[in-house]
Amino acid sequence: MPGEFRRSQNWIGGTRPGNAFFVPPPADALQECLGALELFLHDHDGITPTLVKAALAHVQFETIHPFLDGNGRLGRLLITLLLFESGMLKKPLLYISYYFKLHRQYYYDLLNDVRINGDWERWLDFFAEAIIVTARQGIKVTQDLNMLVEHDRSAIKTLGRNAASVLQVYEAMLSHPIAGAKIMVKLTGLTPATVNKSLKYLIQLKIVEELTNQKRNRLFRYSEYLNILNEGMEKP
Repeated sequence: MPGEFRRSQNWIGGTRPGNAFFVPPPADALQECLGALELFLHDHDGITPTLVKAALAHVQFETIHPFLDGNGRLGRLLITLLLFESGMLKKPLLYISYYFKLHRQYYYDLLNDVRINGDWERWLDFFAEAIIVTARQGIKVTQDLNMLVEHDRSAIKTLGRNAASVLQVYEAMLSHPIAGAKIMVKLTGLTPATVNKSLKYLIQLKIVEELTNQKRNRLFRYSEYLNILNEGMEKP
């Protein structure tokens, strides 16, 4: 039932509602709960700061748990979209999921403590820290990527008359850091021979590496670019 509100009871943890860690509202209460959440999201009272509203809305969404699957992912995405819609983010690029996963059990305990004891303060402290850490990581990644791209473009420009076509292939790999030559031909409009020649130059410059070690249908990876994107995303 993708995209449809659940029509049956779900639960978190355990094998049944009787031994579950948390049991959300029954299906027949969803419309009322979601209606209240929607009113809160669109209540521009000028009193509740955007970050606080996003924190409160996330807890409420996860408590309602309106779908049979994907509630966690959608609830985390809701945070980013609310910050984007408010203008706090210029683009919806705040990957807060990793911080929650890194502190998964504490995150679950805090949500449940709000539901049982109304302890919003500890949740808000945790949420604020998550935003700070994630934002700083995002800034660092952006700065590191900019430095890498500047360095690699400078290296490519030393290739003389071949630099122009190599730069075209390189620019295409910024949006497709793992790709085959056929995709590069489509993205750049260059001939297959020119693309393959450019990829050889990128390999020589140690910017790109070839993954498959085959003569046909080869895959190429912009490894350092991906390493920066994945920095700090290792499994805890």
